[in-house]
Amino acid sequence: MTNDDDLSSSPDTAGGAAPGTAPLTGHIQRLLQRVRAFDVRRPLVWDGLLTMSWILFAVLDVTSGGWRTVALDPNVSGTLVLLMSVAFSAPLLWRRTRPLTVLAFMAPVSLVNAWSGAVIQAAFLQEIVVFHVALRLPGRALAWAGALVAAPLVAGALHRPHSWDPMIVPHLWAFALSALLGIVVRTRKEYTAALVDRAHRLELERDQQARLAAAAERTRIAREMHDIIGHNLSVITGLADGGAYAAAKSPERAAQALEAIGTTSRQALTELRRLLGVLRDHPAEADRTPQPTLDDMDELLTGVRAAGLPVRLHIRGTPPSAPPTAGRQLTVYRVVQEALTNTLKHGGTAPSPTAEVTLTYRATELEAVITDTGTGTGADAAGRHGPEGGGQGITGMRERASLYDGTLEAGPLPGCASATGWQVRLRLPLEDTPS
Repeated sequence: MTNDDDLSSSPDTAGGAAPGTAPLTGHIQRLLQRVRAFDVRRPLVWDGLLTMSWILFAVLDVTSGGWRTVALDPNVSGTLVLLMSVAFSAPLLWRRTRPLTVLAFMAPVSLVNAWSGAVIQAAFLQEIVVFHVALRLPGRALAWAGALVAAPLVAGALHRPHSWDPMIVPHLWAFALSALLGIVVRTRKEYTAALVDRAHRLELERDQQARLAAAAERTRIAREMHDIIGHNLSVITGLADGGAYAAAKSPERAAQALEAIGTTSRQALTELRRLLGVLRDHPAEADRTPQPTLDDMDELLTGVRAAGLPVRLHIRGTPPSAPPTAGRQLTVYRVVQEALTNTLKHGGTAPSPTAEVTLTYRATELEAVITDTGTGTGADAAGRHGPEGGGQGITGMRERASLYDGTLEAGPLPGCASATGWQVRLRLPLEDTPS
């Protein structure tokens, strides 16, 4: 009596069966999901097919004479029984949209059924409608449904005093089970909808936090780039003043000053273009301390060692005659700093992790590889991926690398068992890509 309602009322889950289910259970779940999906797309087709099936069963019960085996009065007119059977089954087409109206239509038919003593089995189709009342309507509607089902039965039992048990008790049990099933399915649907809504809200919150994290990191980068550009402009001003004084006495020195001004101004212009692409804090909030460079790497590693993380520095290749721009040096410094900080926070304590920083100079790029032997599992590994407090983790490092057309890769250390160890690899071009 409730097969169609279970299929059509449950939430449509487009995915496959849940992981870990038995093959037979998984096959049944996939079949039910396809039926639910069809019901969502073509509800009238599904309702029509099921209604025609119930009409067919009701008519077969009449034509075969099976209703007489349980009738209180087997001599009731067959035409009347047939009309009552159709009246109980045909309105099921509207059971989902107007369940109380359908029950109100069936109530007079139920009264005739009980009063005449036919007691046909099609009367139990009312319980399908009761299921939908419990599933879709408020609690008071279920009380009205109970009255519409019980009133004709009580009237028929009063007309036939010895028919209380066969006429009323089976319908009371069917009503209780149908109402209970409708409440259970409704509770499950509401719980599932709440979980889906929560998942959507968590996803939106996660995306919002990621956007806020990226914006905060871009603001920090802009502040640091502002200091670098300010330094370059100060150098240009000093060179220009010096070149003006040297022009009269030493033209060669003036030419050197002009060449230095050109180089420094081009660097400043490049940094300015990057600065325009990010946000910047209010000037009063900006940090005016000099920005670190690769020359400050030893000091950084000393502080990390003092914090309890043994770390070694390796330099490979030959540094170029002209050092990388201040912005590139700052990017490498910040990536190393963030990677080591993540190791301190999330590398675990048993056994105590160690770290290595390898700077490799190539003809066209500078590569920085930071590895550690931390646990890299569980909540510690998860903490390396996202914001922790006010920091940006891997998101911030990628923001910095992208400013100079660089790439950053982060993940478990290759070749280590049990996902132990972590590696961050930064590749940074030494020259700007022509625009």
